[in-house]
Formats: sequence, structure tokens, C-alpha cells
Amino acid sequence: MIIDLEASILGSMYTPTKKILERYADVMVNFALGGGKGIKKGDVVLVYSPEVAKPLYIEVLAAIWRAGGHVITRYSPNGERWFPKNKDFFNVASKEQLDFFPEKLMRAQVESIDHSLAIIGETEPRALQGIDPKKIMQVQSAFEPYKNWFFEKVESKKLSWTLCLYGTEAMAKEANISEKEYWNQIIQACFLDKANPIKEWQKFFRQIEVYRKKLSDMPIDKIHVKGPDADLWIGLGEKRAWKAGSGCNIPSFEIFTSPDWRQTNGWIKFNQPLYYNGNLIDGIELEFKDGRVVKSKAKKNEKTLKAMLAVKDADKVGEYSLTDRRFSRITKFMATTLFDENMGGPNGNTHIAVGSAYKDCFKGDPSKLSKKQWQALGYNDSSVHTDIISTAPRTVTATLRNGTSKIIYKNGQFTL
Repeated sequence: MIIDLEASILGSMYTPTKKILERYADVMVNFALGGGKGIKKGDVVLVYSPEVAKPLYIEVLAAIWRAGGHVITRYSPNGERWFPKNKDFFNVASKEQLDFFPEKLMRAQVESIDHSLAIIGETEPRALQGIDPKKIMQVQSAFEPYKNWFFEKVESKKLSWTLCLYGTEAMAKEANISEKEYWNQIIQACFLDKANPIKEWQKFFRQIEVYRKKLSDMPIDKIHVKGPDADLWIGLGEKRAWKAGSGCNIPSFEIFTSPDWRQTNGWIKFNQPLYYNGNLIDGIELEFKDGRVVKSKAKKNEKTLKAMLAVKDADKVGEYSLTDRRFSRITKFMATTLFDENMGGPNGNTHIAVGSAYKDCFKGDPSKLSKKQWQALGYNDSSVHTDIISTAPRTVTATLRNGTSKIIYKNGQFTL
């Protein structure tokens, strides 16, 4: 048996064909970026990539250059984006090192780019297991200014971003499937099995837009999420839009909104594990009262969950999302939020995110609102945005502003 030594060292024993990788790069550069329109000649693209994703990274750079774009790269062993994801760092770092934030460099980075493309690829999905979660939160909080600058530019429509996944042996092992099966899920979910994946994405976006528009046009006051592991009320608040098909995540089959965090009450459990900053948290349960998490527990790594929720304003809902089982092309657990929050299955998929809200869910121009106006509308702001997922049966009922009720989601699909 001949072993590809480089692939073995990098943490991957399977590499898709060049044609698949070229299609993948084409989708990311010429569709996902620019909100479904791709990049323009002269645009500057920041590309994050872990070393293990080198085959896709090479094709992404080539696609950018062919489109007339310029590249700034952040190519590293672990593909770090905003802060280190290295156990050695956390074992030796002083308080000053944990709080370190290269302000001038990060501000210049945001000012210099038109797009950001991050490739996710884990060789150690539980790399930070055993590290004090407070240290991880400390570093994440230190980089909050960068997050704010980044999304301010996004809200001004001067910057687009997207994420994609490169399958690895380690991630396939976490998902309990072979690496080839793992890649088959990526290929199918991203329409890479089609001759023209971009046309397939455009067709899908037109289909899901019908449901997104219906939800946005409905005068919804609040929604009730009811099931064997949920009894949760979420108030949408004023001037809310539902969003879908923006290209920010590939794949993305969800429709979501950012509600008024103050109007969340009830409890919810999650049957899917959460991979959070190199830790696996499982069996999560949350209880809300007047918008805040008042009780939380987990069967595994509860300490990490509580440390995450202890970050400023990370105990409030920033997003509520639904995935229709008829649309999703993901059929297996993938051990990464990007895919798992879009998984289909017999009951569809619902998730909430605790932490920061998406300001583009505002019906209007987000760049025109002040911080006080965002607060008045109940949009949460935090250095954290953590998606937690369930594929359990759910019935979602909307109470309209005239007091009438309508079921909008049941049996894993929209009923609009």
C-alpha cells in the first residue's frame, strides 16, 4: 500500500478530484462572495486557510486571480482567523498575552479588504480540550474590536464574507463516517456533483426566496417553538426581516432572523453536540426568562458552556433559524456547525444562536442606526455568536400582531 506521506502528515488521506476542487473554488469566489454575485476585477480578498486544506486553497487563489482579484493570505497550520487556536499558547500565556490585540494590524486588515473567505478544516477538533474555558473567552473578548470593525463594514455593504469546509480524516472520525463519505456530503451539499454548481445555487436561492419573503411579509409578533424538548417563546420585535441565501455560508439552506432578545421565555434542549473553540459540549439545555439564560446545563463540558454564557451578553438570543428538510442536501451529522445547522432529516432542523445578532435582519438601512437605536430595538451585541442545533420534532406557531395564530413550520418543513 502506497501512502501519500504529505497528506498523512497534514491530516487527510483523501483528496477530491481537481475538477471537484475547481468547482468548489468557483462557487466560493464567483458566487458566495459579493452576496451571490462573486468578486469584481480589482477586489481584494482575504483568504484564511489551514494547512490541511492546501488543495482547495490553491484552487481558491487561482479562481481569485482569474477573476482579476488580489489576494491577502492567512495560511497557517490551524487556519486561525481572529485569535490563536493552539493548546501550547494557552498553556504558557500570561494575562498580558491573553489580552493582546494587534489593533493597528487588524484595523488595517479590515480597511484593506473587500471580501473575506475562510476555509474550515480541523485536524484536531478537540484541540483545546482541558484548557480553562475562561482563558479562551478572554482571548475572544480581546478581539471584539476587530469583530465590530469587520461587521460595521459588512453593514455598510463594503465588505462580504463567506465560509466553506474542507473535509479531513479527523473530522470524518468525529462524525463517525469515512473520509470519502464525509467528502461526498460536502460535494452533494454544495452542488459540486452538478456540471454548473453556480446555476444550481442560483436556482435554489430563487426557491427559498419565496418562503423568506412570505415570512418577512407576515406581521409576526412572536413565535412559539413547541416539541418534546422545547417550549420556547421568542418575540421578533419591530422592523424584523427574515434572511436566507446571502452566500455567507456555503452550504446554507436555512431561513433565519435576529429577534428582540428581551422577549425570549421558556426552555429548550438540543440533541446535537456543539464543537466550540476546540471543545465538545453535548446534551445542552437552556432556560430563558425575560430574555436571559437563567438556567443552563450540559451532559458533557458544562463548564465550557457556562464560561461561554458568562461572556458579556452571551446569555441572550441573537438568532433563530429553521431549515426545511425538503431543501437541505445534508443527510449526515458532520461535526461542524457550518453543516450541522443546515442538516435536513425527517424533522428538519432548528437552531438558535446565543450572543450577537445579525443587523442585516433589520428592515431598513442598518448603517443609519446608532448604538442606542439598536439597543432600543432589542438587537443583542456580544463578542460571542454560538449556534446550538436540534433535529428533534418541532411545531412553530406565529402569533400575528392582530392576535391571530398560524403554524409556520411543522413536520420538518414550512407550512406557508
